[in-house]
Amino acid sequence: MLFNLKLKTSGKKIQYQNLSVAVRYLIDDKNFGDSIKNFEKIFNIHISNLQRKSFGSENGSEIRLSKPNGKPDEILLNKVKLDEGFSVDFFRNHLTGLIQSLEKEELNELHIFIPNYKYFKKIFNDEEYFYQTFVEGVYFGNYSFGRYKLTKKKPRGLTVYFYSANEKLMKSALNKSSFVMNGVYFTRDLENEPGNSITPNSLSQRVKKTLSNAGVKVKIFNEKELKKRKMGGLMAVGMGSDNPPRFIVLEYNPAKAKGAKKKVALVGKGVTFDSGGISLKPAANMGEMKADMSGAAVVAGTILAAAKAKLPVHLIGIIPSAENMVSGKSMRPGDIFVTSSGKSIEVDNTDAEGRMILADGLHYASNLKPDLIIDLATLTGACVVALGEFVAGSFTKDESVSKKLFNSGLRTHDRVWPLPLWDDYNYLIKSDVADVKNVGGRWGGAITAAKFLENFVDKKIPWAHLDIAGPSMASSYNNYTKTYMTGFGVRLLFEFLQKY
Repeated sequence: MLFNLKLKTSGKKIQYQNLSVAVRYLIDDKNFGDSIKNFEKIFNIHISNLQRKSFGSENGSEIRLSKPNGKPDEILLNKVKLDEGFSVDFFRNHLTGLIQSLEKEELNELHIFIPNYKYFKKIFNDEEYFYQTFVEGVYFGNYSFGRYKLTKKKPRGLTVYFYSANEKLMKSALNKSSFVMNGVYFTRDLENEPGNSITPNSLSQRVKKTLSNAGVKVKIFNEKELKKRKMGGLMAVGMGSDNPPRFIVLEYNPAKAKGAKKKVALVGKGVTFDSGGISLKPAANMGEMKADMSGAAVVAGTILAAAKAKLPVHLIGIIPSAENMVSGKSMRPGDIFVTSSGKSIEVDNTDAEGRMILADGLHYASNLKPDLIIDLATLTGACVVALGEFVAGSFTKDESVSKKLFNSGLRTHDRVWPLPLWDDYNYLIKSDVADVKNVGGRWGGAITAAKFLENFVDKKIPWAHLDIAGPSMASSYNNYTKTYMTGFGVRLLFEFLQKY
């Protein structure tokens, strides 16, 4: 972490200590000039004509001002344009960048003044979530992953105060954000670990240690148990590695407390490193495949957040985990394997391994008879080609689930876009020698992957598949996706589960 954070709400009384920075936002509207004058009066400060003109220009966005009396030491004045380019992600993304930029500064306090919600009612449908985006931005900006560096800086203390019109809602937003972002942090830590550190076994042990401490039940199936349960898809993928596969089952059940009305199974692809197997991947950027277990990490992080927040939903987390490596024991193109469902898979490409381990995971989930199954997987490059780096593909035949996932994505900015699950695509994964083939050719790769998974889900149970291959990986899209794997999906699912 960059700082050892203390996050607090504050009432109308403001007390600045030494080495403090205040953050203010001004709405760029017809009253912009008057807002600047009011700002000067409130802070007893003078903005030069040059600063005023630059700030008011088309490209002006921020002024940094010093206070000689040190109350506060400096003020960051930011302009907010409520135009077509403004989104629910604005404050989250801005504060992420701000916290990152303050890393080398010797400040002790950051005072964030949240603008009046009335200006943002059309964009944010409730005031508490509006406040939550500010808190999430601070958390995102504070994240770093440097555990393997020889020289480690001890994080300095930083107290962050949030000022809002409704302190009660602000406190609730602060509390909820702490649960959600704790889950995001755990997910990102798992995603960013190198493949020599996170193997199927070490993943299972790390998940067990963290979630058990949060009151979640954890079961781990070793290779002997996998053989007993005839999990042929998972065992096939893992057979080429010296690190044997594992199958992790998590259960958070608040029914023993009160109020759990729904049971939801979350299934996450846990390929801890994907070389592609015999169908070897190109060397360029193969290191990113340490995060091919992002679906598993999201399942673990979401259940951690739900348990901490005591969400009234019964959650089952299912994580089939394997390492897809090249050896004399590796599965080959042309091989046929029988899964725990009894259905057989013809291997056409060993790099289409994630769907094979999910076949056993989805069958296991179906046998538990949940009200809903959602799986998450960094499944196909084809989905990234179709939708870009910042959107997940959403596949489901349940219109209600599709709409709820879509709306949860718009709210959290962990966005999903629906793609078809029409049965017309089934012929592409038809096999002459097995029940199904693991790839469907060049066209519609994300869709044929989803159609493959559909074979292993009980048709009576609503099911959604989220292909998170693009947004899980680090990209230059915004401030909180740079440098590190992103934790995409935790905030999306937490929001969805609150309202399911």
